[in-house]
Amino acid sequence: MRADEGMSVHSLSLDSLSFTDYENPHDVILEDEGDTEPDAHAVLYYAEIKRLLWCFSPVSQVKLIRKDLSTEELYLQACKLVGVVPVRYFLRNLGSATINLNHHGLGPLGAKALAIALVTDMHTTTLELADNFLSAEGARYLTEMLRANFTIQNLDLSDNHLQSAGAECVAKMLLENISIKSLKLSGNRFVEDDAKWFADAFASNYRVKELDLSHNQFCGRGSEHLGQMIANNDGLEVLDLSWNHLRMKGAVAFCAGLKVNTTLKHLDLSFNGFGNEGALALGEALKFNNTLVYLDLNNNRITDEGASLLCKGLEANDTLRVLQMAYNSLTVEGALTLINVVKNTPKTAIEEINICNVLVNENFVQLLELICQEHPSLEVQYGGVGGFIAKKPRKRIDPMKVIQDYLDQRKLRLWDFFRNIDKDGTMRVPVVDFRKAVQQSSIPLEKFQIEELIQRLDRDRTGIVDYRGLADTRKQMMRDHRRQLRKVESRQKKEKQKSDRILKTFESAVEAVTPRSSMIISPGAAKEDSSGLQPFSATPLSSWHHIIMSNSSRYSVNNMSSEHVHLPMIGNPSSSPGMRSYSQPNLFTSVPKPSTSKPASAQGMHSRSNPSVSSSKLSPTANLTRSRPALNTEPTSKTKVKGKKKKTKKRKENA
Repeated sequence: MRADEGMSVHSLSLDSLSFTDYENPHDVILEDEGDTEPDAHAVLYYAEIKRLLWCFSPVSQVKLIRKDLSTEELYLQACKLVGVVPVRYFLRNLGSATINLNHHGLGPLGAKALAIALVTDMHTTTLELADNFLSAEGARYLTEMLRANFTIQNLDLSDNHLQSAGAECVAKMLLENISIKSLKLSGNRFVEDDAKWFADAFASNYRVKELDLSHNQFCGRGSEHLGQMIANNDGLEVLDLSWNHLRMKGAVAFCAGLKVNTTLKHLDLSFNGFGNEGALALGEALKFNNTLVYLDLNNNRITDEGASLLCKGLEANDTLRVLQMAYNSLTVEGALTLINVVKNTPKTAIEEINICNVLVNENFVQLLELICQEHPSLEVQYGGVGGFIAKKPRKRIDPMKVIQDYLDQRKLRLWDFFRNIDKDGTMRVPVVDFRKAVQQSSIPLEKFQIEELIQRLDRDRTGIVDYRGLADTRKQMMRDHRRQLRKVESRQKKEKQKSDRILKTFESAVEAVTPRSSMIISPGAAKEDSSGLQPFSATPLSSWHHIIMSNSSRYSVNNMSSEHVHLPMIGNPSSSPGMRSYSQPNLFTSVPKPSTSKPASAQGMHSRSNPSVSSSKLSPTANLTRSRPALNTEPTSKTKVKGKKKKTKKRKENA
């Protein structure tokens, strides 16, 4: 039915909108009731409504829909169609820029009616639909609406249980929509695999500037996709990933993407359990990231050690202004480390540090006052004065070790020490005499240490100390000391291996998100022809070994022995098309010229300078061998004669 026929359509059954009747839902057009020509915008308006009705699981009957219906009447008609109660707040705020329908219990059907009413709305720019239990079905209705509505710029779909199907709908919508600039998807029960949908969507979407994915469960594997998302995206400026279980490997994988990101300014990573491992990776990322301004690391299980690892990255960063580090396991030591970064880094841009739960001491306050004189804009929020530096308990020194150190300094033996006490020479000394002798000596032992040593020497309470027990005590002390040293070395080795493993994982993750960054210039790859210069070809690091092995004859030892070292051509129009030679001093000028009778290996060494040697007889292995006598050959007659002469000389000398 065409518009120029002047016929009117008063009602339409959705059962008649089948795939056989209309190949495209835009073909469904309602006409005017008069003889006037239909408005093109109105035709498209109602065509889009019919498309939505066709896409949204058609109901049995569609009531009368005319082109002169207002948005309010259209919404009321849509509510009758889907069987929901109209939201009076929405009707009262029609035409305003912001429509807030949070916590209204719309459900999927309410979202369907709302989508029909907003399909061509030209006024609303902010639509807030948080906590309405829309589920994936409601998300599908709204995303279908956003395929036609290019006015809405800010959309809030938080706490709507969208789950994986909803994530897929939103991600596909982002591939087509050109108006959304701010998107909130917090608390929608997204899991690890759902992060891939957003990674694919934001690889090509550069219009969304603010994204909220907090309170989901992306965890480890999802962190890898999120790292790829921020590595490939050039539009996001604000990202909220708090409460997402980004721990250990997940934190390292995400920080790899942050290292190469060039647009992100505001990043919220609070309540993720980054730990010291994540702090180490984050410090490495901050060494290269030069756009991040705000970083929230509250509640991330970061200790003083993690703060020092993070500060290594802050020393090289000159853009970060706000650092949130509250409610971590920090003490005064960690607080001092953070403000010392500002003191020792002239190019730092840090203006605010939040450690509001940390109790500091007077030294911290005095140092902060000195730093604020040089950096007046610096503001540090701390918990108050009254903290203290956690001092480790004084290590209990073995009294036998003190005696042994005393003897080593004076180069004395334990026997000499005991003989001065044992006047009778019986190798046994009363406890009273032993205590008195140690107290009168210059050995730096306190009274309780002397009593501890006597208890170990006289365990049976006999009142006698013998030399054998003293020697055994020294042996046990030395064994314990060596064992303690091994424990310390083992602990330090494990910590170093752990940090190296984290850094290795971080670098591999960086290579995964930026495959083109690990490119090097391959030797001999560029060639020149008569047409002009050719650029260098880039080769991945993994194929470098293959290049060296395939060009082993070019870099073999015989090239170094020639007067000119032949290198790959860089590109000079005046040079020959083959190779360009660079003058190098002969490495073998000091060696006298060999005789005409050369061994096979020497011929291989000078094959380039001697054109008479055929190249077919030289193998790549022969080029790399050096002239040395064979170990399995029989001695010649000359060597035998020399041996006989030496024997006769020795006999004459002996005679």
